[in-house]
This record gives sequence, C-alpha cells and structure tokens, in this order.
Amino acid sequence: MTAAVVVVTNRGPDAMVHACLASVAAATVLPVAVVVVDNSDARLVGPDAYGPGVDDVVRTENLGFGAAANTGVRRARELTDADSPVVVLNDDLEVDPGWLGPLVAALDADDRLGAVQPALLRHGTDRINSLGVELDRYGAGSDIGLDEPAASLGDSRPIEIFTGGAVLFRREFLDDTGGFDERYFLYYEDVDLALRGAERGWRYVCETSSVVRHHGGATTDRLGAQRVAYQERNRLWAAARFGSPALLGRALGLSIRRLRHGPRAAHAKALATGLAGMPGALIRRLRQPA
Repeated sequence: MTAAVVVVTNRGPDAMVHACLASVAAATVLPVAVVVVDNSDARLVGPDAYGPGVDDVVRTENLGFGAAANTGVRRARELTDADSPVVVLNDDLEVDPGWLGPLVAALDADDRLGAVQPALLRHGTDRINSLGVELDRYGAGSDIGLDEPAASLGDSRPIEIFTGGAVLFRREFLDDTGGFDERYFLYYEDVDLALRGAERGWRYVCETSSVVRHHGGATTDRLGAQRVAYQERNRLWAAARFGSPALLGRALGLSIRRLRHGPRAAHAKALATGLAGMPGALIRRLRQPA
C-alpha cells in the first residue's frame, strides 16, 4: 500500500523543514508520496529545494493550518491509490525509523479507526510531548503525558482527540468529516475534527510504538500575542460546538477573567470574535448527525 505524507510549513525551505523531510526520507520503509504545502512568503522554488524525497510542493496563500492541510490531502489523493492513508506532519518534527508501519497496521486492524497518532517526544530529550489531547472543564486543550519520561509511554491506547501535528488519517474518515474546518485558522482545528468524527462513530488510537520528535513552537512562537487570540477564540468556538451548557458558561467566564491580564488586547479580541462565531458553531451543532 502507498501512503501519503503531507508536511505543512509556513517557513519556506529552511533548515528545520529540511531536517523534517530528510527524516521522513531516511526512516520510511513503506512507499510514500511526500507533498509539501508552503504558505510562507518564501520565493517560489521547486521540490528539490525542500530536501530529498519530495514529490510535489503546493504554494498557497496563508489561510491557516487547516486550509493548508486540506490542500495537501487533495494533492496527495492525486499521487496515491484511492485507499491510501494520509499522514499530516508539522514541519518541526523529525520521525524515528520505522515510524509509519505501526500507524498503518493499526488502521488495517480496525475499520472504524479514523486516525492514528504516534507518540510525540520533545526533540533532544527523553520527555513526552503528546500522547493525544484532552480538554479540561473550561474547554482548554492540553497534551496527554506532557513532560512525563518517555519510559512511561506504555502500550498503545484509545484516545478521544488526536493532535494535528502528527496523525495518520484513513481516507474514508476524511471523506466522511470533510477534513479540517478552515474557519479555525490555527489551533483547535484538530479538536474540532476529532470530535466531529466521534459524532459519526469514528475512533482513534495513540500508537506508542511509532515515535516522532517535536521541536515545538518553532513556527507559532513568531505569532506573539496573536497566538493567544487564536487559542482563546477557538477554545470558545469548540466549547460552543461540542460542550455542555455548563462547560460553555465556564469557558466564557474564563475568557472574561482573562481580560484583567496581559496581553489584554489579544484577550479582548478573542472574546469578541469568539462571541461573534458562536451562533454559527451552535447552528453546526444542531446539524450534527443523529
């Protein structure tokens, strides 16, 4: 079976992207088609500029992570078999040898498994970065296992939410859900996709025998206060779409309390745009499958 690997970058063909793609080329045994989606302001260059094993580069305007990932998936479909799974990777990841096989095997073992996440470790450490995502009582997402020692990885386990930074998707899952909701732009688009898929009966697993290593924050740190605005706005949208009335009330209360703290302009913008998007989120909630 052929698989596709989609790497999303807002950096252009720099050293970090090269390291990511070189690791994919060196560590992957299964035949893969590699697609880079570059929404940076870097000048137009060919696939060779991004490193070894790249089959195509798609240049787009920056409409956010979800839009770029969806664009990469569409291009990957043109390069692979109809039933080939698709991996989406952040550009600040490096994969360990044999990383892809266990992910594909997990999909093959369960036809209602929509996505499989590898174990993410912090690059250059023996600490866990993510074994999936969980939401707290305010609707805020956090990485499961964050900063625990890698020795505690344990066996593969079911998860409710995967991280969009490294995840293998079944094609039927993407067809059924429509992929990432591009309205989120950045943050919580993976939470939204996982919870929408769960409404439709899909399940997810973190496959701990597959390991990738995450530098973390290499692109998003450049956003400054805008990062906070996206995170807070999208937390409110996800709470409106999926949370109970009590959770939504707590989520709004937290946003209001955060107006007292910096960066205040970002928190105010997040609350205003979060409230503006809530009617649409509630309408989408009413239209969920029975």
